[in-house]
Amino acid sequence: MNPILSFAFIGGDLRQIPVIEQFLASGHEVMVFGLEQASLPASSLLKICSSLSDAINDAKVVVLPLPYRSDENHIHTPLSEAQIPIQELFSLMKPAQLLFAGRTDGYLKALSELYGVRFWDYSTREEMAILNAIPTVEGALAIAMAETPHTIHQSRCLVLGYGRIGKLLAHTLKALGANVCAAARKPKDLAWMVADSIFPIPFKGLGDAVGDFDIIFNTVPDMVLPASLLAKVPDRCLVIDLASKPGGVDFEAARRMGKKVIWALSLPGKVAPETAGIIIKDTIVNILEELGVSP
Repeated sequence: MNPILSFAFIGGDLRQIPVIEQFLASGHEVMVFGLEQASLPASSLLKICSSLSDAINDAKVVVLPLPYRSDENHIHTPLSEAQIPIQELFSLMKPAQLLFAGRTDGYLKALSELYGVRFWDYSTREEMAILNAIPTVEGALAIAMAETPHTIHQSRCLVLGYGRIGKLLAHTLKALGANVCAAARKPKDLAWMVADSIFPIPFKGLGDAVGDFDIIFNTVPDMVLPASLLAKVPDRCLVIDLASKPGGVDFEAARRMGKKVIWALSLPGKVAPETAGIIIKDTIVNILEELGVSP
């Protein structure tokens, strides 16, 4: 990073720490608000702020977490008692400032248009999505190993969805000696399964297949395991839902039926926050360079 930039980090989890550390190591100024329970590095370039306005007033780049909000109105602050209204942040920002956030939505877009603030969603970048699949898969495997009485080797595993995470997960399970099937809707995904020597199952055929597995991993953020399909899943089968909200499993029906379902949200930040943070930092740098703001 060449010119010195000033960054404001607002809220977030442990993934923000290595991002902050790397920007500080590159000689940039960093202001922080909403991370008081985090262990931050000692640096003369770091300013721990007592207010939101103090944090973002002199910042060129404002960084929100992944996900950027915890509820309808507030920034995600799991390492702070602070309640930070999203609209207040926008009211304090200047048009020249750049805003980065993870898993943005229509609400953030509407506020950006209302206040004339430019924002970029770093979580939608292809390089981040691909690299983030690695800690997600490792975390899923760690859960499977901890929550089952048998090895992954020779387990009968079903992967729902064949996107970035689904592909990497299926390949990794196969490398560990599991018997792997995958399900998808699109013919091209089913064709890729054949090319990858993964047994393909069309989603319309799931009803005839879900009763044959030891572990089911879902990667689809849509209802793919409703009550009608869960009823056919063996009680011994572990279901791990890796999909973001609203998930892909009827969790209430699973509870009533006594099915073992684990909704494993935000695994990169839980199992590998350092790696996940470095991925976020590199992605932000890539975007800045494309904008001509060479960090």
